[in-house]
Formats: sequence, structure tokens, C-alpha cells
Amino acid sequence: MKLTPLIRNNVCMNAHPLGCARDTNSQIERARSRKEAYTRLKGPQAVLVIGASTGYGLASRITAAFGFGCPTVGVSYERAATETKTGTPGWYNNRAFDEAAASEGLKSRSIDIDAFSAAAKASVIAAAREMGIRFDLVVYSIASPVRTDPDTGALYRSVIKPIGGVYRGKNVDVFTGEISNSEVEPANEEEIAQTVKVMGGEDWELWIEALRQAKVLAEAASTVAYSYIGPPHSWPIYHDGTIGRAKAHLEATAARLTASSPDGLRAFVSINKALVTRASAVIPVIPLYVSTLFKVMKERGIHEDCLDQIDRLFRERLYTTAGREGVPLDQGGRIRLDELEMGQAVQAEVESRLARITRNNLAELADLGGFRSDFLRVHGFAVEGVDYDAEVDGLGTTLPGSAHRVPAPAPRPPASGAGGAAGETTRCCA
Repeated sequence: MKLTPLIRNNVCMNAHPLGCARDTNSQIERARSRKEAYTRLKGPQAVLVIGASTGYGLASRITAAFGFGCPTVGVSYERAATETKTGTPGWYNNRAFDEAAASEGLKSRSIDIDAFSAAAKASVIAAAREMGIRFDLVVYSIASPVRTDPDTGALYRSVIKPIGGVYRGKNVDVFTGEISNSEVEPANEEEIAQTVKVMGGEDWELWIEALRQAKVLAEAASTVAYSYIGPPHSWPIYHDGTIGRAKAHLEATAARLTASSPDGLRAFVSINKALVTRASAVIPVIPLYVSTLFKVMKERGIHEDCLDQIDRLFRERLYTTAGREGVPLDQGGRIRLDELEMGQAVQAEVESRLARITRNNLAELADLGGFRSDFLRVHGFAVEGVDYDAEVDGLGTTLPGSAHRVPAPAPRPPASGAGGAAGETTRCCA
């Protein structure tokens, strides 16, 4: 059959297997092209990426493997393809990554499992032992709507809400161009606590302790979790809201992991640039802000995507000639990769445009088309070089570029409380 994007309530419900594979392979080629620069650095030796199938997590794994030549293990929870339904984008991305790694002789293991579970940690430990590696870099790149506590079985749900008052702001529907005013009620204490349980640092700390106890964490290893701050414009719904409270817990966890480490571990939180993810179109404020930001940054020639950001994280932050003790940090102890987004001139221009935007001048002041293209590309659509009029056989159960056929998967229980595609979209993307 021919595949076109199936979008409901600004959530894309399907993915294109050839588009996902081509986009992943394009990122791999870009990482390969930078390999010479990486060889001059004392980079990582073995990398674990928790939340490895899309976005910053996928870019981290690609850079580690095809830039630095590292063995990698990637953890993600994706829905496999069947004969009648497409898989999630990350499912195709993982297949493309594994094929490329195998063709290059790189050790890799992609583990499809709920990263919050005890079974996920056990699976990674077993994989590390089988591969004969100890991780000297652990990347934590998870954003999820739900988490099941591995000890108690309690289910926690995260929310994106303000704290202490109603949020009111301007928003845009990225598919219709309609501008509207959003209003979000404040979170209660239970919602705040649950968001911290899902999106804070608790699970990150459990991962590090499990790897350490199993002796698959190298001496003097580094670990980095991805986060976002954004401009004051978005703070009421983000930085000062429930997500911001969870991110503060993440930062406190990083400080505690470093201070209490018996083996020289250093834990960092990297504040990254705003980019389009599978959930971006439904988050209040974000589509209009990001579309405007993209327009301004592209006009100034400073726009970056996930791979550009992770390239700078490795080359200019984690693995500089100054060594691990010389990682540049801000006053809050964080790595900052958002300095181009947060530059005074850029933010001033973005704020000016946001104040003036109407339906009539939207195309002039913001890059809504670029937002839509990025959103579709995350799902394997709008990828250059893909013939979308061609029939797709088996919805991708036959891997792109390979004669190998993947058996239809056995029925599986849902992700920890993940209610369908919307829940799965954000499980592995920071």
C-alpha cells in the first residue's frame, strides 16, 4: 500500500519505513563525514543510550558509533510493525542503525523494552557482559508521559501544566495555521509529584547504581541527561511549571551522583536547543515559539538540528583537550548547548515577532512550514529522496535495503500505562 501521514489531533499515528531509514542513514553519513575530527579527541570507548531511537538519543548513538567508532547499546520502547499497521518511527530507526552498524563491523545492541523497568537494566547488563564492554558514557534521553515504579508497581503520569496560576498564551495549529489563545489550569500537588516521579532523576539514578553494582560501569565514567530551559516567554508553562520542577530534580540528581560517586563518575545535565519532536505539536506555546525561533535562526545561519547539537556536545563540551575536569559549565553546573537560541539578539527578535504575529503575517514572521516538515520527517515523511508514491510491502516488516524479513511480532502488553501512540511517541525522546 501507499503510505501518507495519518494525523489525529496533531499527533501522527503512523510512520514511513523507507523515510525513517533514509533519514537515519543520512544522519549516519553526516557523522561519518566528521570522523576525522573525532579521531583527534580522546572520546568515549563504550556508550549506553537510554532512549536511543529518536531525537537527541538517536543522534547521540549515531555520533558515538559512526563518529567515534564505539560499541553502543540502545534502549527504547517501540511498537513493532505488523502486516497491517506501521511500527513507530523509532522501530524503523533502530533497524536502520543496526544494519548500518553491522555493515561497518561495529558492536551494537538495540533492546526494545520499557526503560523504566528492572528488566531493562538486567537486559543491558547482560548485553554489556556478552559484548565484553564497560560503559564510560551513559546518555539518559527519556521523556515519557508515564512511568511504572519497578519496586512498587505504582503508575505515575506526567503533565505539562503551570504551577500556582492559570496559564494563558498564544498558540498555533501547525497544520491549519490557525492562531488561538490557550488556557491551561494549574497543576495540583499530586500532579506535580507524579511529574517529578516520571521526568525527574529517580530512574536515571537507578540506572547508574544498577550498572555500577553489576560492574559494567567503567571507572571515571561520565553520564549526561538532556534537558531544556527555554526563554522567559515559555517559563509559566515549562520552566516554572510541572516539567520545570522535574528538571530541577534532574539537576539535583546530577549533583548528587557526582558528589557521592565512589569511582570518579561525573554526571551532567545538558541544556539543549528547542527542536521538533513527536509531541511538539500538542504542547501549548511550543509550536508558535519554535516556528518563530527557527525562522530567526535560519535567517542568521545558526540553526542546528539534533546531530549538530550532539556533535558540539562531544567535541566542545565532553571531550575537549581540557579533559573531563575541564567541561565548561554555567553557574548552575549545567552544560549549555542552547547559547545560540538564547542569544540576546535572537531572543529579542523572537519576542518582537511573537508580539506582532497574526494569521496574515505568520508566513513572514515564522517558519511554520519548516516546523511541519520537521514534524513529518520525524515520522519518515517529507524526507528528501523517498518516493512516497511507491507501494510499501509489509509496512516495513521487510527491512529497508535488506532481503531479511522480520517475523510478525507476538502480541505484547502495552507500555507502562502508555495509552496508544501518544504515549509511545515521547517515551524515548528527550
